Amino acid sequence: MEKQQLIAAIHPRLTAVRRDLHAHPELAFAETRTADIVAQCLGELGIEVHRGLARTGVVGRLRAGGGTGSIGLRADMDALPLAEINEFAHRSTHAGRMHACGHDGHTTMLLGAAEVLARTRAFDGTVHFIFQPAEEMAGGGKLMVDDGLFDLFPMDSVYSLHNWPGLGVGEFAVHPGPMMAGADVFEIRLRGRGAHAAMPHQGRDVILAGTALVQALQSLVARNVNPQDAAVVSVTRFNAGHGDNVLPDEAVLGGTVRMLRPDVRSRLEDGMRRVCRGIESAFEVVVDLDYRFGYPPTVNAEGPTALAERVARRCFGDACVHTGMDPAMGSEDFAFLAEKVPACYAWLGNGSSEGGCVVHSPKYDFNDAAIPHGVRYWVELVEEALPKEHRG
Repeated sequence: MEKQQLIAAIHPRLTAVRRDLHAHPELAFAETRTADIVAQCLGELGIEVHRGLARTGVVGRLRAGGGTGSIGLRADMDALPLAEINEFAHRSTHAGRMHACGHDGHTTMLLGAAEVLARTRAFDGTVHFIFQPAEEMAGGGKLMVDDGLFDLFPMDSVYSLHNWPGLGVGEFAVHPGPMMAGADVFEIRLRGRGAHAAMPHQGRDVILAGTALVQALQSLVARNVNPQDAAVVSVTRFNAGHGDNVLPDEAVLGGTVRMLRPDVRSRLEDGMRRVCRGIESAFEVVVDLDYRFGYPPTVNAEGPTALAERVARRCFGDACVHTGMDPAMGSEDFAFLAEKVPACYAWLGNGSSEGGCVVHSPKYDFNDAAIPHGVRYWVELVEEALPKEHRG
């Protein structure tokens, strides 16, 4: 059966798999049912199955020919702790969790590509199908790397694909350099001296110091980062006090830092520490900063990105491949894989975002019409990266 016919033929079955995964979402490091389904599907195709990396991760290995080249294709499996409000038949059956980011679709498309590649074997080398747990702020990608992903399964390059609401089905976006932002978190604890609210001179006011700190932190982006370098510092919580007539002796602030370049990341951390010292001196309070590194920026390498763009143009047509879209300030733990091996992360159109169909929304649902496009891209990518001699 011709490749395109094969993809069309398995589309209804893949849709059923995707909807089953959507109905049974599993959170970070608890993707046991999903991993079982993945392992069973791969095993039935004759693909080597390896389990246990990052607890619930699954890696499939498929060889064809005698080529020594290798490639990795990665999909994430976890859901979000979010209550779904959709009413369709395949809505979540588990209260308080749902596939609100399309990882059910990512897993399904990679399973579809594995089936096509296992049946056609129109490539020469080794493909690794990486089904990763815990992408949603739990760092499953880092744990897979730490558990020896690239030692156990050497790869020349690695690729990932994420659905993108607002981009039409059958459209594709990719560019070299930063694709997704790095994401860190911080917590700042201010300790002063409590007092009666009518006699503030007897205390050291942590609320006044904290409000000054919130404003001063914004100067890090406005005046310390090159305007051409995107960065965000957002204070998202400020907790202090319980009574209307009491100045508290402690306040706690927290938030997130986003950036597209590693050097900007270090500059922002250094700047936050400097600002905290200044507030500490100016308001005579103690300021402790806990700055925690999260996901680094996801940066696409030139070679894999050029290959991905070339394949996408063949799959979707020049008019449907976008290379000028701005990076997103959301984060992605594929960045940990991209730090170790030349990589490319791309966006696949999920259709209209109207009606709340945006990622991390309780109204989100992956668009099943995108499945054949993702499968074809993965298959064509492998065949381009690991060409079989005289491949038609």
